[in-house]
Amino acid sequence: MNDQPSPSGNITSPVFVEDVFLTDVFLIKGRLPNKTKRLTNLLEDFSRAFLPVHDATLVSLRTRDVIRTATVMVNVAEVILAHELVDVAGDETLRRLAGATEKKTKIRAFYNGATQFEIAGQIEPGAYESQPITPRKYFIMQKPVVRGLDLQHPELALLKSLDYAILKKDRMAYVYDFS
Repeated sequence: MNDQPSPSGNITSPVFVEDVFLTDVFLIKGRLPNKTKRLTNLLEDFSRAFLPVHDATLVSLRTRDVIRTATVMVNVAEVILAHELVDVAGDETLRRLAGATEKKTKIRAFYNGATQFEIAGQIEPGAYESQPITPRKYFIMQKPVVRGLDLQHPELALLKSLDYAILKKDRMAYVYDFS
């Protein structure tokens, strides 16, 4: 939860954060309205250009300024990384069972955009490659470790505790595959 200033400027009211998005410029925390499926599936199937993020907190990766707004429209093409802090549309037990039998490969992926950073973790073998049978735009990384961003900043610190990250394939510039 975040505290969000009220319109009067005096009192803060709690804001429930469900989803996290990392772009070139901002870490965006908030919630997608009317979510009926897992964030990964929602991103894969999303046909519009902009994601509406409600009760949004935007943290500048450059200046560390924090902006709070009722709604921000995020261009899907700008999303580098996403995470579902609260699983409102899936079954936690089934997710754990599915992950228990998969083979994992260690990788380091580098983003070489306006704010350069590295993310390392475990993925399904070759998940970062395009597949002709199942063309997916995103892949899942388990136990991600982010380097190159100021994770001591209180608003960015949550990137240290993610159990998984949803990464956009075409936003990764380099991948070291340790398989």
